[in-house]
Amino acid sequence: MKRTSYLLMIAIVLIHVSCKQKAPETTSREVPEDINTSLTEEEKAGGVMTPEIMQKFGRLGSFALSPDGSTVLYTVTLTDLPTERRQTDIFSIPVSGGEPVRLTTGGGSSPQWFDEGNKIAFVSGSDLMTINPDGSELARVEGISGFEIFNISPDGKKIFFTKRVKLDQTANEKHDFPKANVRIINDLMYRHWNAWSDYSYSHIFVASFNGKSVSGEKDIMKDQKYESPTAPFFDEREIAWSPDGKYIAYTSKRLRGIEDARSTNTDIYLHELATGKEINITEGNGGYDRNPVFSPDGSGIAFQSMERNGYEADLDRLFVYNISSRTRTWVSKGWEFDVENLSWADDQNIWLSCSHLGTSQIFRINLNAKKVEMVTEGIHNLGPLSLKSGVLVAGIASMSMAPEIVAVDMTSGEIKQITAINKTIYESVTMGKVEEKYIKTKDNQDLQMWVVFPPSFDPAKKYPALLFCNGGPQSTLDQFWSYRWNLQMMAAKGYIVYAPNRRGVAGFGQAWKEQISGDYGGANMQDYLDATDAMAAENYVDREKMAAVGASYGGFSVYYLAGIHGGRFKAFISHCGMFNFTSWYGSTEELWFPNKDIEGPYWNNPLSYQYSPHLRVEEWDTPIMIIVGANDFRIPYTQSLEAFQAAQILGVPSRLVFFEDETHFVLRPQNSVIWQREFFEWLETYLN
Repeated sequence: MKRTSYLLMIAIVLIHVSCKQKAPETTSREVPEDINTSLTEEEKAGGVMTPEIMQKFGRLGSFALSPDGSTVLYTVTLTDLPTERRQTDIFSIPVSGGEPVRLTTGGGSSPQWFDEGNKIAFVSGSDLMTINPDGSELARVEGISGFEIFNISPDGKKIFFTKRVKLDQTANEKHDFPKANVRIINDLMYRHWNAWSDYSYSHIFVASFNGKSVSGEKDIMKDQKYESPTAPFFDEREIAWSPDGKYIAYTSKRLRGIEDARSTNTDIYLHELATGKEINITEGNGGYDRNPVFSPDGSGIAFQSMERNGYEADLDRLFVYNISSRTRTWVSKGWEFDVENLSWADDQNIWLSCSHLGTSQIFRINLNAKKVEMVTEGIHNLGPLSLKSGVLVAGIASMSMAPEIVAVDMTSGEIKQITAINKTIYESVTMGKVEEKYIKTKDNQDLQMWVVFPPSFDPAKKYPALLFCNGGPQSTLDQFWSYRWNLQMMAAKGYIVYAPNRRGVAGFGQAWKEQISGDYGGANMQDYLDATDAMAAENYVDREKMAAVGASYGGFSVYYLAGIHGGRFKAFISHCGMFNFTSWYGSTEELWFPNKDIEGPYWNNPLSYQYSPHLRVEEWDTPIMIIVGANDFRIPYTQSLEAFQAAQILGVPSRLVFFEDETHFVLRPQNSVIWQREFFEWLETYLN
């Protein structure tokens, strides 16, 4: 239930997961044995994706282009399924191509170049480490501990880092009972997404840095009960250095309690280090303002901005703030697609990515012309971006390929893949064909969908089919790669998978995205039914063996379809979906979302509450599996319990898969495999 992609959160988790790095001989750290992710002979012989093979994928984390644009640093996380041990290490590869060089052997994440590209800093466990570009002279930076993210100033003389600062009193402290386990709550936002308040706040600290040690740290948010980066994802892109190292621009939401729960109004603050003075450069704008990026000459700051307060799916616009005149300009005015991954090529040209018609492409905009131009094309997602010295590299992914890194020709838009992290897996595993398909909806709209075919697809045969219901609801449905909701995995089990870009998704213009608010059971549900009827008419689809699956808003969609599908489906799988709007409003935390999308609290009797799935539960007649995590606070697990209990009482074949240590996502390796096994067992039971 968030416009931000779920993959972002997973990526953030992976970026910050690392084992201890082998340190200088003066320490006693041990280097863990490398994780073996080779496929077994049986897996090679099978030739298709399995849940166990999925856990053997190397997962790309962060990457950083050298100042001269010649070399890319990147991290890869490997997983050992039997022990659930994860190890992240840093690699280096020329932008021109070649063999990667492993720079760390015992863990390392978040690499950053400094000293004009002569040194590399990175995180290892709880330490900040440095190393030469060839992997030599590993050293620990003294004077810094307990931090979460870091960034060295462009001149290499300063560093900012974030760490949590405890500012609130616990019940134990109030009553002087250290063994007590109780919370005393007086306001909202006492829990968020997947965690209870820990009585502390993420603050930005600035300190001197000489390459070997950190000194003179200062909390530039001292005593503020606000955070930067902002919860729940704490995205490092929300804080930026000016080129001269004299300023920091950072995102913060200076609201608390019920106002915090109701509002999306984050602002960007320009902080002068020498004086401590700061100004709010987005004052007066009501919605999200975030991800500041200074121009190369330091005169301007590009940032993403949403206009309306309380609407997290508002148009994400490109603004530029002029520091000297204290004015801001809507540079992308007239562009109806969300901007992200802003990167300055020079003082007049900004490169960015946008979700666009079911893919994510790279665009550029000249500040004088104020015209957005598409640079790349193809069936893929591109982003994030890193641009240095006229060289552009980007992440790339698709429904058939886990994230890798490519170099992008800034003139022609041609892309060249640099990394091949999972080459050995692709050599043994066949992916199914991914095809773009358009149909006409009942109201004569063009509806795009992605269709994924089994690897050994034979058009003369008939296959069971799965409707993939997207989450969000206003998130993108593009060429995503997921380590759980993996459409290739589903196709490998012999299913035709179709994923419609129904009303409400991003990437098809703002009007298409906005339509869904207040209309959860309307046009987008008809889009799903129209897509299902179109697929059922295909000669290769067995219309008697169709199912609908989805998570979050997709989980809601499954619940709702279960009451209106008219016999189209023979099985359903819902992961962490809303079932009862009334009880959900009373237990979720980000109130801005239901206030906008289902028109507010139940006591105001909003018309959109007619779309609450529990009102149609008596129409349920089809087997349904329900999956949930106990620590999901966006859509609390009680929603799933309500749905399961209703299905049981009504005699509908049903199963509840309850993960006691998961959240809105399933991240632990063994839990993930169990998720896949249960998912396919349910489908095989009722479709095959």
